[in-house]
Amino acid sequence: MSARILDGKATAALVRDDVRRGAVQLLAERGVQPGLAVVLVGDDPASHVYVKNKDKAAHEVGFAVRTERLPATSTLAELLAVVERLNADASVHGILVQLPLPAHLDASVVIERIDPRKDVDGLHAHNVAALAMGRPGLRPCTPAGCIEILDRHSLPLEGAEVIVIGRSMLVGKPFAFLALERNATVTMAHSRSRDLPALCRRADLVVAAVGRPLMVKGDWIRPGATVLDVGINRLPDGRLVGDVDYAAAVGHAGAITPVPGGIGPMTIAMLLANTLQAARTACR
Repeated sequence: MSARILDGKATAALVRDDVRRGAVQLLAERGVQPGLAVVLVGDDPASHVYVKNKDKAAHEVGFAVRTERLPATSTLAELLAVVERLNADASVHGILVQLPLPAHLDASVVIERIDPRKDVDGLHAHNVAALAMGRPGLRPCTPAGCIEILDRHSLPLEGAEVIVIGRSMLVGKPFAFLALERNATVTMAHSRSRDLPALCRRADLVVAAVGRPLMVKGDWIRPGATVLDVGINRLPDGRLVGDVDYAAAVGHAGAITPVPGGIGPMTIAMLLANTLQAARTACR
């Protein structure tokens, strides 16, 4: 058996097409162009690449985009002043502070100062609580992208047994809540879970988001199960790999996301979807 490959690039393109149509409609009907502001602090090369990709994607769907660049030596007060200025700007519907920040800046303090209605990363405590309580709000982009790729490939969560490996607030915990909303049965696991291979072999869906290269072995996957590999790790030889041993797992799984080209593109697509949602909400 060879797994169906869940192509994140192709799926993200479908999401971006929907967002582009939504942005055109909002401008035509309400005279509002969705606005996204990205705040970049310092000179981290990976962050610069991510911001460039987000900027390009947002322009392509018709958003007004700006990048606020601050030096690595910026103080917390200086960064918060930028966030407050963007909070007060009615033309900005989404604010994203690119992480990680320089070590002397507390990301949690900065995130909590973003207007929750503009928190398109879905990380503000208000949006986290809304997710946990099943209330409307902006959802974290990566777990929302996982749900979207399942939906677009007609892989239902209703009644499915799901294992989520990784308990971060960025992916693991929010995905668990999103899956519970779809009536899945969810097991939260992590690198210290007892007999993790056995837990995985029970699952209809394995979501690997632990940040350890090739940790999930092929024979951990129940034949026909779906695998979403959220991890992206660079090996000493320069190769990018996920948290799942893809070469081995592809022979067991019924469907699987590759790394790269799986969940990664979905994250930016859902950032755009969140920005459009925020712009629509601002018009109400």
